[in-house]
Amino acid sequence: MLPIETSTLRHLPIGQPLARIVQAALAAVAPGPLVRRALPLAEFATKPLRLLAIGKASVPMAHAALDALPDQVHTALIVTKEGEATQEWHPRTTVIAAGHPIANANSLVAGETIARSLATTAADERVLVLLSGGGSALMVLPVPGVTLSDLQQMTHLLLASGAPITAVNTVRKHLDLVKGGGLARLAYPAPIITLILSDVLGNPLDVIASGPTVPDPSTYGDTLAILERYALTERVPAAILTHLVRGTRGGWPETPKPGDAIFSHGYTTVIGDIEVAAKAALLQAQVEGFHTAILTTAMEGEAREVGRFFASIAQEMVHSGQPLPRPACLIIGGETTVTLHGTGRGGRNQEVALAMVEALAGLDRVAVLTLATDGVDGPTDAAGAVVTGTSLQRALELHCPPTDFLVRNDAMTFFDGLGDVLRIGPTSTNVNDLTFIVTW
Repeated sequence: MLPIETSTLRHLPIGQPLARIVQAALAAVAPGPLVRRALPLAEFATKPLRLLAIGKASVPMAHAALDALPDQVHTALIVTKEGEATQEWHPRTTVIAAGHPIANANSLVAGETIARSLATTAADERVLVLLSGGGSALMVLPVPGVTLSDLQQMTHLLLASGAPITAVNTVRKHLDLVKGGGLARLAYPAPIITLILSDVLGNPLDVIASGPTVPDPSTYGDTLAILERYALTERVPAAILTHLVRGTRGGWPETPKPGDAIFSHGYTTVIGDIEVAAKAALLQAQVEGFHTAILTTAMEGEAREVGRFFASIAQEMVHSGQPLPRPACLIIGGETTVTLHGTGRGGRNQEVALAMVEALAGLDRVAVLTLATDGVDGPTDAAGAVVTGTSLQRALELHCPPTDFLVRNDAMTFFDGLGDVLRIGPTSTNVNDLTFIVTW
């Protein structure tokens, strides 16, 4: 079981029940069982199979597929995040550990290796693609004239701008030969079956891992509009801007669109997402004796603003028992963004929590836990943080005013000082973020 605890949680009566609720949510989106339940075995009974697993959950997803289809798979390529388990457990399996959230040299190796493999695919084969969050960074193959360094610089700029993942991946798809339907184009005429563990709200297939096996409805014009919207037109590398402008003028092919023949025999399905995790948390919260509800599984917005909104809900629960009376566990799923203004340490879940500290000050018997379901919140080793009505007082005793840390995006340093950074390690799954507002 994952260690769902912090200094504060260890001393609260709801600490262990809340830990079991979080663990139930994560167990419900464990990749292995989801893949085993979803595999349409008849599809592979008589055809040789190539397996591609790409993303943060690629290792357990591939394990499950290889266990279920040991005789059909003749080659397997797994692309995972650096730091994940990379042992090769199948005689015809290659494992590549690449960079995230910024692509690195191994990400380029992964893209090149996949392209070479699919170039020899025959029409009587099947390609099984197992996709999970992080695939956009873990696998790259830049268009001619654009370098890996160009992509890295562009990604840094987009992530720091506060742009949502839909916008980030729209730009990525138009600069990369394996994104935006690129894998389907490379594999054609072999059919592709894609099983997806979704980390994008609403499960838009063309956005998850930048949609390598599905049609792309976005255009070069959309990418230029995104760069303009976030004031990046003059800041991205010149080669990127040149390529995008060239694309708008017809000087480079568009990404494959709906109706393209390369998708005529494909099959794509989402096997797990944030809703699955939230519903499992709801059921466990009921078992634990809480009044419980899911507020939403589609929360978006700037992290600090979302945090203030969550704080107002917690205040209402304490003062009026609405929307849930004590003991209560309100569950919220979604994914926020952070516009960087400082150079501190943290991630979106920790920043959500930091923005709540002052508003929760003095409130009795209330706690809020924020969590990235992959166990990694931003470029840190934390999954999230815990806030209670005593957080502000303890911080001020340490001469750590939360507003100072919020200004410099330094939530991790703040919560480390309180012992309330939530560290659970990589979970091998990835379905957005969860927040739990608990009263007792």
